[in-house]
Amino acid sequence: MVTIKEIARSVGVSSATVSRVLNYDATLSISAVKRQAIIEAAEALNYLTPRHRNRAGNGLAPSPTGVTRVALVHSLTPVQELADPYYVGVRLGIEHRSQSLKLDCVKICLGDGIADPSLLAGVAGIIAVGTHVPPEVAFLQRMTRNLVFADVFPTGEILDGVESDLPSAMRHLLDALYELGYRRIAFVGGWDTRSGRVEPYGERRCATFLAWMTEKGLADPALCRVGRMRFEDGYTLMGQILDEGVAPEVVVTANDNMAIGAYRAIQERGLRIPRDIGVVGFNDIPAAQFLSPPLTTIKIHAERIGEIAVDLVNELILGRDFAKRVMISTDLIWRDSCRRPDETAPADAIRAG
Repeated sequence: MVTIKEIARSVGVSSATVSRVLNYDATLSISAVKRQAIIEAAEALNYLTPRHRNRAGNGLAPSPTGVTRVALVHSLTPVQELADPYYVGVRLGIEHRSQSLKLDCVKICLGDGIADPSLLAGVAGIIAVGTHVPPEVAFLQRMTRNLVFADVFPTGEILDGVESDLPSAMRHLLDALYELGYRRIAFVGGWDTRSGRVEPYGERRCATFLAWMTEKGLADPALCRVGRMRFEDGYTLMGQILDEGVAPEVVVTANDNMAIGAYRAIQERGLRIPRDIGVVGFNDIPAAQFLSPPLTTIKIHAERIGEIAVDLVNELILGRDFAKRVMISTDLIWRDSCRRPDETAPADAIRAG
């Protein structure tokens, strides 16, 4: 059985210092480097406090303090997250599933830079939410081998992750709109930044849209506009399409926030939804059903993504030694913002992906 004395000896500090670090004593004056060394030594020696030495048999991985800690590392700031209900849903899924597994989940926002390594000291695993550029991915890999990506999977990496099958969802939607008679279909979405560069048409929904339109012989560069996936960009990009006289029959937006911006741009120009222009979104945020008219949208199961991410990281902590990638389906929710298969029927959900 590993003792505090053995950890203290391996790091070169007193037993009292080790005890205070492993109990996260905020009053202890110690460098971040030394604190991290103590926690890493405790993890390497598989130390458990006496109170939690029986914890290893209950299906959860041990940690130096006896409470398994995981970190939710978000690419967005708290203000940015609150502006996007979809990401709030992912976080809630992570928090609820962590609580049910008795995992201690801490949230860290990268914002505009790499996090302080000391903030991640002592965590058994990390769940990365949102779009993380290569330097951030490399940083997180250095922090732990138990790393899971939720929602956006980094390019060229063999790592754990969970995401929605957006290409299948987009093709399913476009096929349905085509069957309803739509031909001049526009897209308003976001660019891809996973590589660390701005790839204007690389985002999965956008790339699928362009490929599908080309296959159908309907491609028109003027019908595809990209920017940031925000309310403001949905408004601006939709306005550009309308002001240039392109006149699409329906516009598909990369998320519901952009759809709300598009609504405003359309209605400010005296046009009616769906009679003049149909609108379809992605995510099915709570506000979607309360728009006027209610928004047809692809429902992405945000909370489920968060829950599965927690399950994946717990599997890694418990010893799984191969990468696993989970792809979950979406639902096409028909409402009144565009034509739908049965105009007389109530809003319906059709499985996609």
